[in-house]
Amino acid sequence: MSTTDQRAAEAFPELRRLISEQYSKSVSKTIFRRAQYEHKIIRSIRRVLRLRPDIAIRRTDKCKVFYIGKADDFARKAEEYMLKTEAYQEITTGHYPLADNLHAVQTLLKYLLTSNGLTKKQSQMLSPNLNRLELAHYHGLPKPHKPGTPLRPIIASMHVPTTSLSKFLNDLLAPIFLKMARETTFISGIDVVRKLEKYAADGHLTSTTKFITADVTDLYTMIPRQGALDALARFCIKHSNRGKIGTLSINNIMKMARLILDTNCFVYNNKYYRQVRGGAMGSAFTQVLANIYMLDWEDELIQHQTAKNEIYGR
Repeated sequence: MSTTDQRAAEAFPELRRLISEQYSKSVSKTIFRRAQYEHKIIRSIRRVLRLRPDIAIRRTDKCKVFYIGKADDFARKAEEYMLKTEAYQEITTGHYPLADNLHAVQTLLKYLLTSNGLTKKQSQMLSPNLNRLELAHYHGLPKPHKPGTPLRPIIASMHVPTTSLSKFLNDLLAPIFLKMARETTFISGIDVVRKLEKYAADGHLTSTTKFITADVTDLYTMIPRQGALDALARFCIKHSNRGKIGTLSINNIMKMARLILDTNCFVYNNKYYRQVRGGAMGSAFTQVLANIYMLDWEDELIQHQTAKNEIYGR
């Protein structure tokens, strides 16, 4: 809402007054004592962490709690994950990959601009911010809801050269995917219940009906790269208009996608790595790419379930 809008002119002073009132009110003794107690806990945790470098605290995956464990355990699980998935390859040349990745992005953007694949405004928007540029780094989020508390690998890539490209492709493709996958997407538990109620009301629920759940292990790191790119190409062709999605040609979308995957490099334990399988968990584009791949993979099963008046969703 613009500040020149009449409604804003009336609402903002009132909002300012309400906020000021809340700040000026004294909190109750109960809340004050609770705040003091919480503050003491935080200070004690900080003291312990300073005195015990062998202990690490991490935010957990899919839970609003923190996990405290031995730093050696986190390191061991991270290395075990790398060995198990074979998704990461150490860069042993001693060459810092950030400069090469930046050059690759700048070269592609220059090509797209000169070939009229992008407007000047789009090219500027997608150009890396040189003042904030840094290599991605790896960390793992504990998954206490699973046996053995494995780690979910996160490649923190907020300021890598392809960050803007990744967000751009996600914003371009995600709305199309969400629209296409709506019928097979369970938004919440209530959504599942409603579909089951309709399934029963239509007379399809019987004593022999089976309820099956499946879990895809390490989806983002285990999707086959070429298979994912092939699925992306089919998705783009299916939903394009005269060979384009928005203002971008399918060919240029694929060039961007390959570049994002090819430049997935990060630092961990003072070593450089390149991701050679799947996509980086932490990249905006990885999520939509994985979802498009899964939708392509599920297509035959979805058609079978639909033909049999059964339910499928994820």
